[in-house]
Amino acid sequence: MDPKQQRLKYRKNQQSNTTSGLCDNYLQANLITLPKDYAFEFLLFCQRNPQACPIVDVLEEGKTQPAIADADIRTDLPKYRIYRNGKFIKEVLDVVEEWREDFVTFLIGCSFTFEKALIDDGIKLLHQDQNRVVPMFNTNIPCKKAGRFQGNMVVSMRALLKEEIDRAVNITSQFVTSHGGPIHIGNPEQIGIKDIFKPDYGESINFNEGERVPVFWPCGVTPQNICLSAKPEVMISHAPGHMLITDKLEG
Repeated sequence: MDPKQQRLKYRKNQQSNTTSGLCDNYLQANLITLPKDYAFEFLLFCQRNPQACPIVDVLEEGKTQPAIADADIRTDLPKYRIYRNGKFIKEVLDVVEEWREDFVTFLIGCSFTFEKALIDDGIKLLHQDQNRVVPMFNTNIPCKKAGRFQGNMVVSMRALLKEEIDRAVNITSQFVTSHGGPIHIGNPEQIGIKDIFKPDYGESINFNEGERVPVFWPCGVTPQNICLSAKPEVMISHAPGHMLITDKLEG
């Protein structure tokens, strides 16, 4: 299915599934929508932390159609999350009722984009095989502060065979607008993860630790968490694992 057809299914609330593995070779994007008062500081934060927050599009105040997709960002993601004053309020299928004319929206590259390239190289992705949302974890890796925005990086994890790791690093490093190469390989405790089978976001995957090595990439949930620490009166984001599928080819 092409991106527009898939987005229409979300717009009509016919599906609300994770976008991992959908619309091969098309860029997927995380979404952050903030009041205009926070936009400059957040843009600066993204520029200072490009691997965690690779910006692929910014919509001007009140705008709902991005340059990289024939889409309405209020309806064309499978799931959204609403936050108020730094606290999660609810998960919804569209944000039409919450929309404000002073909103500025940021679209940030997603690691789902490079998954097709890994699969094409024969690298098995267990979260897709097990039909689960990729596991994501809070870490102790600090981001560079910008104004009210500060905090640690969130990572996504894929458990790979040892002989696949070098290939995965080389492949994903080419996707600079989709977080690039891994930020950490191996020992989860070194980056503050206590239990690899209890992710903070997404879903746990089953794998044998003797056979596979956890490999961690910067994740688009990072800006969500950073924004929450700034406690804006309202923030809209994608639900973890539920991205905007754009019309931009990559890979």
